[in-house]
Amino acid sequence: MTSLVLVNPKRRLSARYETGILSFAFALAATVFYLDTFTDIHSALATLYVITLLLSAETLTEKGTLLLTAVCVGLSVLSYAAAHGTDADLAAILRLTVAVAAILITCALIIRNHRARLDLIRFNVALQSSEERYRTIFEQSRVALWERDYSEVRALLMVLKAQGVIDLRAYARDNPNFIGDCISRIPTVAANAAALELLGNVSAKNAGSMRRYIAQDDETFLDLMVAIFDNQSYFEGKGTIITSDGTTKLVLLTVGFPVDVANFNRVIVGMFDITERELAQKALFEAQAELALASRAATVGALSASLAHELNQPLGALVVNAQTLLRWLDRDPPDLAAVSRSAERIVRDSQRASDIIQSTRSMLSERTPVLEPVSLADLVNETQALMESELSRNRIKFETSEAPGITNVSAVRIELQQVLINLITNAIQAMAATPEELRRISVLINPADGQGVRVSVRDSGPGLRAEILEKLFKPFCTTKETGLGMGLAICRGMLEARGGSLTAGNHVQGGALFEMIVPIEAIHE
Repeated sequence: MTSLVLVNPKRRLSARYETGILSFAFALAATVFYLDTFTDIHSALATLYVITLLLSAETLTEKGTLLLTAVCVGLSVLSYAAAHGTDADLAAILRLTVAVAAILITCALIIRNHRARLDLIRFNVALQSSEERYRTIFEQSRVALWERDYSEVRALLMVLKAQGVIDLRAYARDNPNFIGDCISRIPTVAANAAALELLGNVSAKNAGSMRRYIAQDDETFLDLMVAIFDNQSYFEGKGTIITSDGTTKLVLLTVGFPVDVANFNRVIVGMFDITERELAQKALFEAQAELALASRAATVGALSASLAHELNQPLGALVVNAQTLLRWLDRDPPDLAAVSRSAERIVRDSQRASDIIQSTRSMLSERTPVLEPVSLADLVNETQALMESELSRNRIKFETSEAPGITNVSAVRIELQQVLINLITNAIQAMAATPEELRRISVLINPADGQGVRVSVRDSGPGLRAEILEKLFKPFCTTKETGLGMGLAICRGMLEARGGSLTAGNHVQGGALFEMIVPIEAIHE
């Protein structure tokens, strides 16, 4: 059962002071009742009960206020009955009505104010609790976190935009002091222990400015400024920092920008040390490249040795029979019967050499390829996912477009994927000298003439020189210092073995363009 609490137990004033206020309020109510009942003052004296309610508002609870309101209304009615009885006139009734209305309205306002104050108190308590939780997470997190004030640098960027600056990167190139100016406009509000440890166990005072910790040739800070300039809501990028002891570290930088511009004075910045991960990944890439190179070299070497050994006898026989044939022809008259026999032996030995090559080719294939329905769009997306790390590392934008109505093809899935991987890898390597903002690989899937689908792979690199185009698909033709020149030749061979084709050229808008025609129904060679 709920107890009837009339006096607010959470006093904001001293008990003695509140007792005095209540005593004065009740004395005022008694005085008003006396004047309204026993004097001839023709005025709405009962409205003075409002003062009693206002004086008691801070001390009484909501129930206490309601009870006091009822008492004041009762006293007003009692005064009216005692003074006028049944001979009341209209003016007296109106004065009573005004007084009662004033008392009730005041009661309603007091209760509303009381509830609003309680809501405000609860909100402040919740806000304080949330701030404490946030501060605990911020301070104890093992992720390096900063609170930084980006308001001033954002104001600078918006001024530049208003002045007509469109390309912030170009503006930064034309103004060498721009980056330094931006860094100086970003003070650090707070940094947790992990952040100080990341910078080399520096003190919070020394972590105030990031100027000394950002590598001079690092482009990540400019990318961050571009994100603010373009009003992006989130930024993530890899950068380089120099710790207090001169150690270079690779970090993953994440920044979430607030929706309200006023909150740019406290922006959370997170950093993750990915130095070991990047070095391990680099070592893995180098090992994979070396392994692939060694594997290809070993395959070519083994194939060459095998063919040389197996073909030595039939080729030797070919030479002997050819020499014999020439001797029979040199006779006067030529011995045509002997010439015919030598020619037959040459054909026989040639066929034997061909059989050896076919046998070697069969040995290189462990099993008979299986044809299956393949969605080229899904295959391109899957290949993109496989190469996402390489694309991201080289900051290349990958675009895919498929014409409507493209059907699945019957093909050897792994062969098509091998061709795509080879073409995309070549495109990535071809754009090494292309500015990062211009690096783009576009894959278009369109119907081809006849029963086939055309898959076009275009890059934004320098394109292919005319002398390279002539021999591009020949074995051991390469433009790379460490390349063997076998990839494109193998790719074209695989496609042609299934009834398709692979061609190369330069796009009219720049860059190399490779087009592979994939038949709807692949064939076995």
